[in-house]
Amino acid sequence: MKLKDTLVAATAAILLLVLTYLWLSDDGIKVAPTIDITLLDGKILSLKDLRGQPVLVTFWATTCIGCRREVPHLIALYNKYQPQGLEIVAIAMYYDPPAQVLTFKQQKNLPYTVALDLKNEAAQAFGGVRLTPTTFVINKKGRIVFQKIGEFNVEAMDTLIKGLIAEPKA
Repeated sequence: MKLKDTLVAATAAILLLVLTYLWLSDDGIKVAPTIDITLLDGKILSLKDLRGQPVLVTFWATTCIGCRREVPHLIALYNKYQPQGLEIVAIAMYYDPPAQVLTFKQQKNLPYTVALDLKNEAAQAFGGVRLTPTTFVINKKGRIVFQKIGEFNVEAMDTLIKGLIAEPKA
């Protein structure tokens, strides 16, 4: 019984230390991948070139209802914070036909960067994204500070981005 109590206490202490570290760490827990992605116009964007500014990366699909509901919020966030340095990169899933993605971008007048993940490489680099929408927020140091599968909370996202913009440059 004494050994069991000791193991439980040790496990609880280790868990508490890990959770405390994660709670106190403002750098995020994972370095964002420094991948190159193909934009709709065929140009290449390197995510490492966006270091020094906050970046919201969203994996989406034109047929995804939740993704479609997020579009007005993404546009509003972009219009509000892009002048202060925010970048938004919307990466269409590999199964989304490029012509359909282009049509959607034009119809919705998306002001932010839209990329294609034709070989599923970006989704894999971000930990094997399979569901949409999946959102990542990367701080100025290039670390992932937020990850969400499903639609994000607009007010919380606004607060997060505002805080990241206020941080000193990396």
